[in-house]
Amino acid sequence: MNKKLLIAVVTLFISLTAFAQRPESKKITVSGKVIEKGTDLPLEYATIVFENIKTKQLSGGITDENGVFKFEVVAGNYNVRAEYISFKNVNIPQKEYNSDINLGIIQMEADVAQLKDIDIIAEKSTVEIKLDKRVYNVGKDMMVKGGTVSDVLDNVPSVTVDAEGTVALRGNESVKILIDGKPSGLAGINIADALKLLPADAVEKVEVITNPSARYDAEGGGGIINIVLRKGKANGVNGSIMVNAGDPETYGTSVNLNKKSDDYNLFSNFGYNYRNNPGNSLVDAEYFNADGTTSRFIEERRTNDRISEGYNANFGIDLNLSKSLTWTNALTFRENDGKNPDNVYFNYFDASYNPTGVRNRLNDQISDELSMEYSSNFTKKFKKDDHKLTVDLAFSQNKENEYATIYDQIIGDPSSLETQGTTNKNKQQRNLLQTDYVLPIGKSGRFEAGYRGSFQKNLTDFAVTPISNFSNTLEYVENVNAFYTQFGSKFNKFSYFLGLRFEDSHIEVNSLSLNNYNTKKYNNFFPSATVNYEFSESSSVSLSYSKRINRPRGRFLNPVSSLSSNINIFQGNPDIDPSLTDAIDLGYLKKWSKLTFNTSAYINITNDVFQFIRKESGLFVDGVPVILSTPINLSKEYRAGFEFNLNYTPYKWWRLNGNFNTFRSETQGDYSYVDYLGNTISQNFDNVAFTWFTRITSKITLPYKIDWQTNATYNAPQTNAQGKSLGVASMNLAFSKDILKDKASISLNISDVFNSRKRIMETNIPNVVCSYSEMQWRVRQVMVTFTYRFNKQKNERDRQPRRDDNGGEGDFMGRP
Repeated sequence: MNKKLLIAVVTLFISLTAFAQRPESKKITVSGKVIEKGTDLPLEYATIVFENIKTKQLSGGITDENGVFKFEVVAGNYNVRAEYISFKNVNIPQKEYNSDINLGIIQMEADVAQLKDIDIIAEKSTVEIKLDKRVYNVGKDMMVKGGTVSDVLDNVPSVTVDAEGTVALRGNESVKILIDGKPSGLAGINIADALKLLPADAVEKVEVITNPSARYDAEGGGGIINIVLRKGKANGVNGSIMVNAGDPETYGTSVNLNKKSDDYNLFSNFGYNYRNNPGNSLVDAEYFNADGTTSRFIEERRTNDRISEGYNANFGIDLNLSKSLTWTNALTFRENDGKNPDNVYFNYFDASYNPTGVRNRLNDQISDELSMEYSSNFTKKFKKDDHKLTVDLAFSQNKENEYATIYDQIIGDPSSLETQGTTNKNKQQRNLLQTDYVLPIGKSGRFEAGYRGSFQKNLTDFAVTPISNFSNTLEYVENVNAFYTQFGSKFNKFSYFLGLRFEDSHIEVNSLSLNNYNTKKYNNFFPSATVNYEFSESSSVSLSYSKRINRPRGRFLNPVSSLSSNINIFQGNPDIDPSLTDAIDLGYLKKWSKLTFNTSAYINITNDVFQFIRKESGLFVDGVPVILSTPINLSKEYRAGFEFNLNYTPYKWWRLNGNFNTFRSETQGDYSYVDYLGNTISQNFDNVAFTWFTRITSKITLPYKIDWQTNATYNAPQTNAQGKSLGVASMNLAFSKDILKDKASISLNISDVFNSRKRIMETNIPNVVCSYSEMQWRVRQVMVTFTYRFNKQKNERDRQPRRDDNGGEGDFMGRP
């Protein structure tokens, strides 16, 4: 929608220039003010359009930061309208204008019927609460300067990122992550690892959609997180350069270069980074005999360095082929090399806790990864506002290779040294075709229809030397064809949006080395519905429903994942089925002059839910049973919760954002397996878990225009069928100061101030093992970042007009 506004501005400029060359024409001055109805807040960059009745020539102007406009037009007969993105147009009927005129105050109302971006806060802030989603503006947050996309997500309301990089929405890990509104090859083969490598500076904003409409992919039982990448906006050449350095050893740079004209928009991003992310973990385990007596104790201590060196580049161009047709092309390249010496010490004790020996296992890992993606978008706009057709294409390839040499020996006994090697090669191809059609009907109706075809193939070749049963080649093929349609409208204070999506899925999971072939064909209908009622200009309530699917991928399916520990092994399950979720959300929104409050109650009912279990493998290492952790399908999960989000600005120099979420999760199901002795082991996984988490962000402007930001998070304890996770609190701090006449900024941020961000677990398998574990993916980090902007000011992004850029619901490519 920004494109539309820019074209209008250019047209107005040309029109004014043309009229200026006609001295014989009488000119008049038009003035007035545009405000938001209900809040009386001025609307900056609203467009006032004068359309000549005879010539259809356009002229007019744009409001300033106070919502005021004043410009000259040639006297004549005009239709007049006020336009602002995501607001209803205000039309002034045909009239003769022959003398200077003040149009007075024009009140514009947010277009709730179309369920688009509805700004509800007086001042742009780091977090914007919308009726149907929450938007996190990355450029505002000092916490993530010099960081990664994983750091970005860990600051988003309702979103958590655990110690291993797993992303959860409202505590639900069944979340779909999109980039620019679509599944992207840019994310690589392992989404959690890729998010730790992509630079935060490449991200403009993150959108959290807890109950998506039928237009979105049905993937993700917990909802959708859409990452919108940064692109240039201002005319001419502009950009920024950022350099950073930190401890543990981290440094990098990124450059954004953009050139924009009336006919095209060139945008690019280049980056280099070197990161050392040292981490550690411990496991204290007590092993039991069959009769329940203690057999031995083992203390496992692990350290990781996780060194990565990467490059990324993004090139793109928007071509304005005509006033109504835009063609966008983008090419993305990412390369990363990594090293991760994973050093583990096993301290052995007998049943009386007397030391019996120490074993050292060093897993010396190196990796290389290469990702490339080409995407193309055609957008055709028709005469009527918001009437458009879009076509999107995307092709990507990813290669990720991991090599490890494992050295295993008993300390003090050189003859016990054993050497083992592993090779893990991954290839992914992903092709995407999508088309969407939007047709406004009447004054408030909206019809949408479209198709999406997603085709991907993953090949994982895992080899162990000397030859081992753990070697395997896994082929994963996923072809999904989807069609959708939806319609929405509004009657007085009541509005609704109804949709239906159909997806036909063809899945192949083939363990080539094991001659195990699994083909799954299924098709599903995914209905969605949203209704909204406005009590007043400042409060509204909404009720939404959607059906979602969560397909297992990657390590969930691969029978072999890693041998860094030879007694605690994660093993995928190629027979696991997708889970289906029915999601219901009841939300309420209320806004005051300084406070915006949004709350919701939600229920998710999931069939064939994924559950991780730990069981005996039948293998032993020095008499110690090897424990496998693997995902399975259980019968059902009931998840019900309540959350609220708020933005509070008590003073101009102080802004607060808060998020609180609590939920109850009930799992029902039984699992049976045959152990190495031939006994059938039955486990009941009926479990009720209650937990909550909260996050608060405070941003204060100190004297000398120093910005101070604090982010505090607490994740409460949570139980599961085989143990529980313990509560964890953490805090981040950041300071920032503008320099060089606001053309540059310098910031200091401290991630995990108290070095407390860990995953702490207690696990109990009766008559097998009882353990306590802590895992810290990255220790406390201190970062200094310098940013220089040329041909644009710090707040340029804030001064842009509102736009229809919500990933799937608006411009599919996330383009400005």
